[in-house]
Amino acid sequence: MAHPPPLTICIPAETYAPEVNGAAKFTERLAAGLAARGHAVHVICPSPTGVPSTVRENGALVHRIRSHRWPLHPTWTICMPWETQPAVARLLDDIAPDVVHTQAHFVIGRYAFSEARKRGIPVVATNHFMPDNVRPYLPVPRPLVDIATGTAWWDLKRKFQSADHITVPTQLAADLLTSNGFDHPIQAVSCGIDLSAFRAAAPEDVAGARDGAPTVLFVGRLSKEKHIDDIVRALARTDPALGLRAVIIGTGDQAPALRALAAELGVADRVDLRGKVDDRALVRAYQEASFFCLPGTAELQSIATLEAMASANPVVLADAVALPHLCEHGVNGYLFEPRDVDALADCFTRLCSMGAAERAEMGRASRAAAARHDITATLDTFEGIYRRLIDDSRAA
Repeated sequence: MAHPPPLTICIPAETYAPEVNGAAKFTERLAAGLAARGHAVHVICPSPTGVPSTVRENGALVHRIRSHRWPLHPTWTICMPWETQPAVARLLDDIAPDVVHTQAHFVIGRYAFSEARKRGIPVVATNHFMPDNVRPYLPVPRPLVDIATGTAWWDLKRKFQSADHITVPTQLAADLLTSNGFDHPIQAVSCGIDLSAFRAAAPEDVAGARDGAPTVLFVGRLSKEKHIDDIVRALARTDPALGLRAVIIGTGDQAPALRALAAELGVADRVDLRGKVDDRALVRAYQEASFFCLPGTAELQSIATLEAMASANPVVLADAVALPHLCEHGVNGYLFEPRDVDALADCFTRLCSMGAAERAEMGRASRAAAARHDITATLDTFEGIYRRLIDDSRAA
């Protein structure tokens, strides 16, 4: 039986490696996974240095276009419309993709929509954006922020509903779009993770690592909407006899504030801010953790939570947006009311106080739930979407 021919796929993205966040990680893994299947994959993204470049990374050609530092965020770079439009138009002409799969609707994504339309190229749009992700970085009065949020939802709807196919990471994320005015079909497709890269720890993997003390792990951007300070406050409210420690992995503008808070609460010796770590250290951190916590209230899925679950960690998650999709309360972890530090401290205490066998059973339930998010299924789904749209376009 003949295999379908490989495709030329263009993936415009507003954030990409070395930027560390869920959307960047998903885009990187999507591009690498599709390239490994023999497709010609091209990523268009902002240059982290501002200087344009084209480099092959993990099998994909990454076209980094001219960008500028955004002063309201410590690491983000943004592209100017008058520089982006000709760059995207030129790249689409050079690449001649069969399909465009945009990851956002801001500047690069906006011109990817319009320039693909001019050329009759089918467009798939995946949304990772929530206005709450940028609210903390808008230094204006709350009424103006609310107006800006409403405008952002209107703009997202107007642009994304011009796509041939819309996807989001979870059904709850799809419901969120519908509740904000979307009336076109939206398909939930998990971001997925490489299950082979994460596994439960063998005894020899963590021998002596914990010194018998339980550890709560956070992985992600150190930004306001993640509410990492709630982890520090909750840890400080647990019984010191439990010896609970927190390991916080990631970078961001909240790092100094978290260190100051830990010192103020007298738990600086039990809070370890490790910054950015390599993949090997990250896998080991998941294996050494007793459980994982994400108190954020603006998550459309959470790749870090999936990685923790694949590593057989119980999870403690805010009962907000899409996080409940990943936790069955009392089975593979606990959900808590967002920003309720006492409730979070109670979850920590329950996990620290339970027997190792009971906690291991929760970890096995996490691993089983993560298995439903194998990136192989994600790649299969997107390949099917691409080929259907291409066939429809040619038929039309």
